[in-house]
Amino acid sequence: MSVIDALAERLREHVLDGDIPAGAAVAETDIAARFGVSRPTAKSAILTLVHRGLLRRDAHRSACVPALTRDEVFDIYQARIPLELAAVKALAERAAVNDAVRDAFGELGGLSDDVPASRFIAADLRAHQALIDQCSSTRLRRLYGLLLDEIHLCMIQSRYALGRDRIAREHAAVLERIAAGDTAGATEAMCEHLQNAARDLADAIELPRSAASGGSSSSSR
Repeated sequence: MSVIDALAERLREHVLDGDIPAGAAVAETDIAARFGVSRPTAKSAILTLVHRGLLRRDAHRSACVPALTRDEVFDIYQARIPLELAAVKALAERAAVNDAVRDAFGELGGLSDDVPASRFIAADLRAHQALIDQCSSTRLRRLYGLLLDEIHLCMIQSRYALGRDRIAREHAAVLERIAAGDTAGATEAMCEHLQNAARDLADAIELPRSAASGGSSSSSR
């Protein structure tokens, strides 16, 4: 791994852990000084995160962590949902659930109650990634990989509103239907899981900003 790639990965972890919060500036000079690298190296690492959607950069301004909006959460899920439904449909048609998928979905239930939110989110996303991987579609995997960091970002910025028991229950319903070869039931269960997640995450991400601006907002969940 190159110095640039290693630095980009460290910055990525800090953003996805919430250590660098929404709206925070990520300046080349600060990163170079903090991690003991050259400014060109810092610039290249920052650009890597810009391309991955974890930072935004306007001309003549430092990059910053985007404060995702409600509309952006729905946009991310609008891109995510068709990819996962395609994977679920393909697997259900073969009634195929391999050990890697079962292990990834089971990992979530084995986490302790006090696990950091970023680790919980990562385990959740590994389960969904495992479904994509089992399809053995290079293009599907590549497209899904482009979204993963932004999905993680909207979860961490919303303080992850969905709840472990609910996720485990909905995951189990999807796997049960895939294993039974119930294509319609599996795709319906996954679609409902993701659409509800999008709505609840969007509600959760909006509420703190409404309160901060003196407005009022309420969630149905």
